[in-house]
Parts: sequence; C-alpha cells; structure tokens
Amino acid sequence: MKAAVVTRAGGPEVMEIRNLPDLSPSAGQVVIQVAAAGLNRGDIVQREGSQAGYAASPILGYEVSGVVREVGTGVTEVKVGDEVIALVAGGGYAQQVAVPALQVVPLPDGVDLVTAAGIIEVAATVYSNLFMTAHLSAGETVLIHGASGGIGTMAIQLAKALGARVAVTAGSAEKLKVAAGLGAEILINYRDQDFVAEAISATDGRGVDVILDVVGGAYLAKNIAALGEDGRLVVIGMQGGTTAELNLAELAAKRASVTGAFLRSRSPEQKGAILRELRERVWPLITAGEVRILVDRTFALEDIVAAHEYFDSGDHIGKVLLTM
Repeated sequence: MKAAVVTRAGGPEVMEIRNLPDLSPSAGQVVIQVAAAGLNRGDIVQREGSQAGYAASPILGYEVSGVVREVGTGVTEVKVGDEVIALVAGGGYAQQVAVPALQVVPLPDGVDLVTAAGIIEVAATVYSNLFMTAHLSAGETVLIHGASGGIGTMAIQLAKALGARVAVTAGSAEKLKVAAGLGAEILINYRDQDFVAEAISATDGRGVDVILDVVGGAYLAKNIAALGEDGRLVVIGMQGGTTAELNLAELAAKRASVTGAFLRSRSPEQKGAILRELRERVWPLITAGEVRILVDRTFALEDIVAAHEYFDSGDHIGKVLLTM
C-alpha cells in the first residue's frame, strides 16, 4: 500500500509518499481499504513535532472513509465489503488502515464515500464537547471560535439544528457570510471587533452560555469575560498557546466552568460511546439535509505536500480531503 509518512518535524515538505506492507487485523480490529481521509488541525500539530504522543503512527490522519477489507477475530459489528467511516489513532493518510471495530460506523444514508471522510472527526469532536460535556440546550447561546473550519462549520449546524442560538468569530467577511448561511445569527469579525463586547451586547448583557474554543491560552481571559452565569467554556484547541492566567474569582462569581478535551486521546470504548450517540442523534440530521458536510477542496494522496500547504494557509472553508 501507499502512505504519506512524516519524515521529520517541520512544514509540509516533510511529508513523503512511501510503499509499505499491506495490513492485517488483530483481534477486534478491521482493516479498511481507504477511499479518502480528512485533514485536521491535529495532523498539523503532529507534523510540526508537538503532541506526537497522541498518534500511534508516523502516518498522519485521524478520520477515514472506505470499504472493509478484512475483519479480525471477535468482530461481529461489520463485515467485509461494508462501506464505513472510522476514527483512527493515526494512519489515515494511507490506502489501508487498521482500526478497532468500536471506532467504525456505517455512512449516513445519502452521503457519498469520499465526502464521508470529512464527517466523523468533526462530528465526534463537536457533539462530545458541546452536548455530552457542556450540555448545550435548546434556547441557549453558544459562541463558536474558528467558524469557517471543519469544526466550526459542523458546530454551527449541529447547535442550530438542536435549538441553540449561534454566535461565531471569523477573520473575514467571506467566512462570516458562510457561517450565516449555515445558521449563525451573531457574526463577529475578530480582526476589527471585540468579541467579548459583541457577545455581551447580543445577549442583552447576560453573556453566552457555552463557548467552543480552538484558540486556547490567548483567549482564556476574554472567554471567561464573555460567559454568562453558569457558563461553560470547552477548550478543544490551542492555536493561541497552552498557558494563561485564570481569574478564579471571576469564574466563581459566575459559577462558570472550564473544560479541556482532545478526542484522539480517548479510549476506544469512549470513542465507541460517542459514535453510538452520533448514529442516533446526528446521522438522521445529515440524512435529512439539516446538517451537511462542507468540502472545500480534495487532493490526491500523491499531492500531500500541496494539501498541507493549502491547509496551513487557512484559506479553506470546511473540510480538506485526501483521496487514495
């Protein structure tokens, strides 16, 4: 099989296509013949040399779509020939991947096999953090940072479909227009607007109920300021640094909470529980057209360097995919 391998820490140029042996499943695993894989921020973090411990492979890629090629002993949930999508702990940028059967689910009805590669990482991240951890409820207001990426576009749609009011931040009028088309009501350009002031104004001084944050340290104090009473901040990315001072008095006065969570560090059992929720709550929304997968651009595996260059530019709106 062919795979894109990280040869050393660095920029897109460190990615290299190699021929590797075909895979065989261990007990409880399935081998998937990969149709496509999604690019995610975690791939870039690992490529640059940070948080590599979260990956089980020098091959990047945490989400794939494809056809089951072989099943290991004890696997009854899927069979050879099934079209599936899967969360993997690395190894997705390859023509084959081995993954615990717990982390494999059927495609939502009506979604083609390539587009399906852009669903599961963002849907699992958003659903587990906004609804299973922060308990976002209908009628509440959620602030989503990074509105135009894969996480942001999914978060807007899921929050809207499940009855929440959505506020977003993005860095251009074009990206905010896309967010509005997906259901965002409060549009904040972080380059020339103070998102704290805008969020408080839009909620008549109360502050927002939930914040989904991909920035981290640089936004911590502002996020706490933007929260209302009993507000919940969920940090899922650290593009703006890993450390910051936290005003505990302000947090306590608001009875607010701060949670941090990475999807890829969860156990197979935890991931399986999240995927069961997705099949029950999110797949019907996708099939009904209430939630759609925005694919910005698709690259062939051989064009892995160009794919990472484009992802790094930040110009994409929605998902960037690799086809095998």
